[in-house]
Amino acid sequence: MQIFKVGGAVRDRLLGLPVTDIDWVVVGATADEMLAKGYRPVGADFPVFLHPKTGEEYALARTERKSGRGYGGFTFHASPEVTLEEDLIRRDLTINAMAEDDQQNLTDPYHGQRDLEARILRHVSPAFAEDPLRVLRVARFAARYAGLGFTVAPETLELMRQLSESGELQALTAERSWKEISRALMEDQPQVFIQVLRDCGALKELMPEVDALFGVPQPEAHHPEIDSGIHTLSVLGQSALHQQPLTVRWACLLHDLGKGLTPKEEWPRHIAHEHTGLKLIKAVNERFKAPKDCQELALLMGQYHTHGHRALELKASTLLELLQSFDVYRRPQRFEEFIVACEMDARGRKGLEQRSYPQADYLRGAASVARGVAVQPLLEKGFKGPELGEALKRERLKALKAYKENR
Repeated sequence: MQIFKVGGAVRDRLLGLPVTDIDWVVVGATADEMLAKGYRPVGADFPVFLHPKTGEEYALARTERKSGRGYGGFTFHASPEVTLEEDLIRRDLTINAMAEDDQQNLTDPYHGQRDLEARILRHVSPAFAEDPLRVLRVARFAARYAGLGFTVAPETLELMRQLSESGELQALTAERSWKEISRALMEDQPQVFIQVLRDCGALKELMPEVDALFGVPQPEAHHPEIDSGIHTLSVLGQSALHQQPLTVRWACLLHDLGKGLTPKEEWPRHIAHEHTGLKLIKAVNERFKAPKDCQELALLMGQYHTHGHRALELKASTLLELLQSFDVYRRPQRFEEFIVACEMDARGRKGLEQRSYPQADYLRGAASVARGVAVQPLLEKGFKGPELGEALKRERLKALKAYKENR
């Protein structure tokens, strides 16, 4: 029995990055031998065991063969005869197909170290094209390591293009897709993830609504970058630069989908794109079964982001309606995330990345004023039921009018 550290732990150590998750592969052992040593079995698909003390995953060396469509369409073979090299060749990228023993002696049959030094993301073998999930994974690694200068090898991008055109991406489950998408959006440069998907034709298959934004112009006076797709990438990049949570990043990606529906004769204006885009945002939310908080913020951002930008001009009554729509009294965090998403939208414009956004503090102040209206005096006056709700609304409107006048 030989045990090797494999994959990301080896890659990140060689890159000088912190190693968080460690995966191990066991060569020359059987499942019975692992059980005899106290390892606990997990997973029904292939023999993976948890270490009795550390809880880390140890997998028996295995080979795999394509047997159906999609991510799960594989049969695995694990036995003591499977070599380390045979186990490594089934992996996605050369930089993930390295192993080291307990003395840090490197096993690198597919030149992963060379590609690390050249900053190239390259597939290990033609079998790469058998697993559609790898399209998303490579795009995610591109987003993670873009800051280090990594790019996707042309021949790997070509395989990703073939996978995209094959229809195999449609076999991915919503859960698997969302897992990769959500992880990619939380990388340092999530806009690279979207760009790589577009470069290989996968964006058109997975999110045609986002793909449709590219080539659609906006008024240059407000959007010096002009192209709606480029703007979306910039907004997403700003959300990462400002370390926003997943909910905000997802809302930033989807906020302008309505612009992809604007008839060409109306370009570069996009009248009512906030409302036309809602059905598209809802469709993308449902396609990937995004978490409820992500879905809600994306829809609210799509509908109200122009309200956010025009906050200083809004009438007190419109401002109150906006606050009510977000339920700022019980859900203050959701409104705060909307405000920062609007700020990312404003900063995601060429040459305007550093411009101040006074609307943010103005909206925070308005929410604070509305929340500050006390219910108790109204109860003491005998208001109850629907009448109490109306009285409370009147008092909040009065408070917001005073807030506007005093700004």
